[in-house]
Amino acid sequence: MKYPENLNIGDTIGICAPSDGITKPYKIKKLELAIKQLETMGYNVIETASVRKSKKGRSASAKIRAEEFMELLENDDVKLIVFATGGDYLCEILEYLDFEKIKSLKPKWIQGYSDNTGLNFLFNVILEIPTMYCQTIKDYAMKPLYRNLTDALDIESGKQIIQQSFELYEKDWNSDETNLEATYNLTEKVEWKNVVGGEKITMQGRSIGGCLDSLICYFGTKYDNITNYIEKHKREGIIWFLECFEMGTADLYRYLWKMKNLGYFNYCNGIIFGRPLFIRNDYDITFNETVKDVLGDLNIPIICDADIGHVSPQLAIVNGAVLKIISSKGKGSIETFLV
Repeated sequence: MKYPENLNIGDTIGICAPSDGITKPYKIKKLELAIKQLETMGYNVIETASVRKSKKGRSASAKIRAEEFMELLENDDVKLIVFATGGDYLCEILEYLDFEKIKSLKPKWIQGYSDNTGLNFLFNVILEIPTMYCQTIKDYAMKPLYRNLTDALDIESGKQIIQQSFELYEKDWNSDETNLEATYNLTEKVEWKNVVGGEKITMQGRSIGGCLDSLICYFGTKYDNITNYIEKHKREGIIWFLECFEMGTADLYRYLWKMKNLGYFNYCNGIIFGRPLFIRNDYDITFNETVKDVLGDLNIPIICDADIGHVSPQLAIVNGAVLKIISSKGKGSIETFLV
């Protein structure tokens, strides 16, 4: 793996919008508060031209979005790129990215989730450059920063930490547009569930994953290097981390069935699923039942309802690192090895 250089105080953080941009006035204010807070912490912050734009779900044309991402990749002062927000159309920019040129550049950390999976995941499986699957820039407006946000910065700074599962998560987003520095609206008890594997699960392996809604776009395309990647790392074994934004459980079954029959779970030491944000229980079948129905015959540990993805707060997951995951009695931990 080609790990990026460690992030240090005084380094530059770049913001770009490879999917959609930020235009709502209160979100613009959150962006500005996030920039101010990161600057107060000692970082320099720059943003590309389309961060505060949006037209039909895109911050700019596919070509311009790709150019602005490359602008930050080619800027030697930038050590971390944090994406502005998610969206639906990131896949369009891939045609305009020169992966051979990116290989020749110094690797640097990129951070985001949701539709940004397209870059997080492909940097890992195509370029073998680990990436950070965690919150986008606006969350850095909150005061004090929640520990998942500081954990992401710590890992990007080269620190080896063990992240513990959270006590509570938010069922509903904090919609208070007058208190833009508020933390998450934490109301629900966190309880990791061991769907397959017994009362205590311990699993370790090279991580790949992201938002399943986005990942399915790349299966079977020219950007699909998954089989080669897992073959290369079969001695370490693979840990898949997956989460869903919006789908029905019938869709979930079909997507996981496809992954299984494509051989994507070969050499897999375990799978961990984050809490889904919007899930429709088709035929009265739940998310966790679906996971067990379609993947139970793999006879590998499977954890559900973990602190990963769209239901905040989410742990900072390095796509491409070796992870050691423990789950017992509703609680869990993730240790990240940058090796």
